[in-house]
Amino acid sequence: MAYNPNKNFKLYYSIGEVAQMFDVKESLLRFWEKEFPQIAPKKAGRGIRQYRKEDVEAIKLIYHLVKEKGMTLSGARQRLMDNKEGTTRNFEVVTRLKEIREELLAIRKELDRAPTSKELTQDFFD
Repeated sequence: MAYNPNKNFKLYYSIGEVAQMFDVKESLLRFWEKEFPQIAPKKAGRGIRQYRKEDVEAIKLIYHLVKEKGMTLSGARQRLMDNKEGTTRNFEVVTRLKEIREELLAIRKELDRAPTSKELTQDFFD
């Protein structure tokens, strides 16, 4: 997923910043705004959208359902209306499991690079 969890949260994000976080076009965010009532950015002067943390979290969940799980927009909308808490909880579990997997793969990579005891012994006596 293109979402960058290390991005420091600000009070408001521009549509360009949010689009960049998820590697999507701004037009997709405007379209999702019409399709999902959970996305309701504040509109400043001249209609400039200002996304809050809650909007970004809603977009993250919608992105997961639509782009990663392959759900239709109507299916994702229905899922969020029927059981938003359960869907959010499942998403958080999947996200955490992906993080754990990445940590384990990093550990495995480090272990693969570490010298074996035979190599250490041989270096000691050489």
